[in-house]
Amino acid sequence: MPDITAILTALGLTLLAGLATGLGGVLTMFTSCRSTRTLAFSMGLSAGVMTYISFMELLPEACHGFAPLLGERGAEIWTLVSFFGGIALIALIDWLVPVDENPHEAHTLDELHDANSHHHLHRTGTMLALAIGIHNFPEGMATFVAALDGLDVALPIVAAIAIHNIPEGVAIFVPIYHSTGSRVKAFRLTILSGLAEPIGAIAGMLFLMPFWTPAVNAVCLAAVAGIMVYISFDELLPGAERHGHHHAAIAGVVAGMALMAASLLFL
Repeated sequence: MPDITAILTALGLTLLAGLATGLGGVLTMFTSCRSTRTLAFSMGLSAGVMTYISFMELLPEACHGFAPLLGERGAEIWTLVSFFGGIALIALIDWLVPVDENPHEAHTLDELHDANSHHHLHRTGTMLALAIGIHNFPEGMATFVAALDGLDVALPIVAAIAIHNIPEGVAIFVPIYHSTGSRVKAFRLTILSGLAEPIGAIAGMLFLMPFWTPAVNAVCLAAVAGIMVYISFDELLPGAERHGHHHAAIAGVVAGMALMAASLLFL
């Protein structure tokens, strides 16, 4: 079982990733800058980091953890089962969220600003906050488990998730602010949605730590890889493309992979 220092570090990093949702609200509150090219690059960067680390670090680590227990062939099979199990989990959550309020069916900033009804805006913002919170819960568990595996893996993952949480904060803040005129209420909902990540980490700690074994660790690492690959393909890459800067998004993906490769090589 991980020691208390590793657990507290993992919880702290997960909290920072979750609070990045609030940062999206802060940026919206104090700036009118809406560079879609920068946003597309940043989302591509997050996707590159999370995809690279999933296939090059987490899955091999999971397979290595299974090997002493199940042999080489068994380790490969259970790594794949756990990987696709993680994808199935986040896909199920995605399916349960109504399409109109699903953060993965993203509303652009212009769409959020141009909506006509204050009531509709308020409902949209509230449902987005709830939906994003639901999605942030397993992300929090994923970040927590990855952080237990060491800072060299955890820090790039935390940075990637934090980057992709920022536009989610914008998506919550804009409709709530424009429907109520209250920055405080909009910011409060944005923060509450982001706090689902550390809550997910705490839930993971309470439910997993009593049963923590090398096999549980391997299952979690492979499932986390599946969750992050799904988020990259279902949310980040389509979101980056939606802003109309294809090459900026691809440059972000390549830069994210290169950054992750360099960090694993030199850390």
